[in-house]
Amino acid sequence: MTVHEEELLRRIKELEKENGYLHRQIKEQRYGLTWIDVPEAFEKASENKIPILEEVKDKSFTDDSKKPTHILIEGDNYHALTCLQYTHKGKIDIIYIDPPYNTGSDGFTYKDKRILTEFPDGTPVPKDHPLRHSYWLSFMHKRLELAKNLLSDDGVIFISIDDNEQANLKLLCDKVFGDNNYVDTLHWKRKKQPSFLAKHTAKVMEYVLVYAKKWDNLGKLSIETLSDATKKVVNLTNQESIRHFSKGVRVKCGNSGVIKKGKYTIKTMSVEYLNNVVYENGETINDVDVKAMFSVSQEKIDSYISQKLLFITANYGLRRDVAEEETNNEKAITDLLLDWGDNQDSEKELKDIFQDKLFDYSKPIKLISNLLKSASDGESIILDFFAGSGTTLHATLKLNAEDRGTRQCILVQQNEGEKRICEEVTYERNRRVMQGYTNAKGEQIDGLGGSLKYYKTAFTGTGNPHRDPIMLPSDEDRISLAQNAGVLVSLAENTLYEIVKNDYYQIFTDNHGRFAAVYLQEDLKQFEDFKQGIEKLGGNVTVYIFSWGNNPDAANAFMHLPNVEVKSYPNAILDAYKSAMQQIESQK
Repeated sequence: MTVHEEELLRRIKELEKENGYLHRQIKEQRYGLTWIDVPEAFEKASENKIPILEEVKDKSFTDDSKKPTHILIEGDNYHALTCLQYTHKGKIDIIYIDPPYNTGSDGFTYKDKRILTEFPDGTPVPKDHPLRHSYWLSFMHKRLELAKNLLSDDGVIFISIDDNEQANLKLLCDKVFGDNNYVDTLHWKRKKQPSFLAKHTAKVMEYVLVYAKKWDNLGKLSIETLSDATKKVVNLTNQESIRHFSKGVRVKCGNSGVIKKGKYTIKTMSVEYLNNVVYENGETINDVDVKAMFSVSQEKIDSYISQKLLFITANYGLRRDVAEEETNNEKAITDLLLDWGDNQDSEKELKDIFQDKLFDYSKPIKLISNLLKSASDGESIILDFFAGSGTTLHATLKLNAEDRGTRQCILVQQNEGEKRICEEVTYERNRRVMQGYTNAKGEQIDGLGGSLKYYKTAFTGTGNPHRDPIMLPSDEDRISLAQNAGVLVSLAENTLYEIVKNDYYQIFTDNHGRFAAVYLQEDLKQFEDFKQGIEKLGGNVTVYIFSWGNNPDAANAFMHLPNVEVKSYPNAILDAYKSAMQQIESQK
């Protein structure tokens, strides 16, 4: 048998296998959305490799405003979302995406792995392609499954779409998120005036599908301004005083997420203001005295605690939640978005920054800002993995400037096309917005401040074509991942600033007294130097040590340091990836 005949036989067997799968799927699927699930091809460099992230240091920048550090990831969003399975699972509060609409002329491409083995050109999918909708659904399904894992329990996802795929997307999201978590389909007026040359109807509307991670946990979506009684209790002019806090106060420490059971001293920068608090089951279980700057009386503090309206955060000092009765009186947004910006606004916004139209189909700041505001508490983590021109980060920056919020935004965008969209549009737009720029009228626009970390997706592992390095990693794959996982760890710990790097270890900080230290090698000959470096840090440190499993000897090396928590890796990374891949396969 010739090589050509062998290849033809292989492809016939693959098609027979797929045909059998489709027959079983159609037979078993009583109601819902069924499509031909088409395997997706990626760049050759990623085949049989493990995705990681690498920092592009000459594009990262930091200011001293103490504002949040935002994240931009250049690369295919499938690989970026895979990396985020480890770093941000359950941590994202709001997802907004503006995926390709699959109009047949919007440039949507899909690399069909079955037929593009020799010709992986990934040309745009035309409107009359027989697999047009199957390509799009296969593309979106994997990414939405990964996105679902990232949402917090009270998180929400907003998805822009038009008539080309709205009906399919609704059924797909019912499958992924559950139809019981469907919130609404919003109707956004994208044009001031319709095109009266239309053959049948003149369209002016698009859609925004809204799904909750858990419907019961999602609050009312409102953009009403809160009353003075419900705003953050902050006063930087009062002198410090000591006030008494009885048990029952909720605590959040910056972006570190849910605090585990235990006793804590919470700091803002170098100032200790909450000592020996015992935290369990979501709130403090002991009385504490707090030294801080207050703008309310002790009587009001006692009242807030009794009504479960107060929590303490290391970012702001004091903050109380909106009372339940006040929440019920807020006006929910309607499903008709008539004055939320339009396409002309988005064109003007880009031209104001670039003096040119560098990107098609961008969304206006007002639309994204209002969506984020409707579900944001001022400290949300926001993700957009179809970042395009970067409107979502721009909107986040404006919201933070308006209400002194600390929302953190994560963008993902490929560097596609001759314009190199990620570098020249997504990144450059927000660099200018953060640092200042000259607008189309020649006026100097002050920057909104903040810092940004720029990462690229990369790949590690042996690349063995006969072995899946995520589902069945070899020892060599694990070693390779361990040696290149420092950036993933820094993202997981939100300690984004590298202060030490050599062949054996890396140390990162959040610039506010927290550190993550990663020992990269199985070889421990530099471990003593690593240990001594950690002893000098002083703040709270999470130490990651290479291990095939549990490594009690390495963990015992830090038992004398109460500020150090020890974790092993890289198995935790592989487990996160593997769990996500199994979920995708099980939902096909």
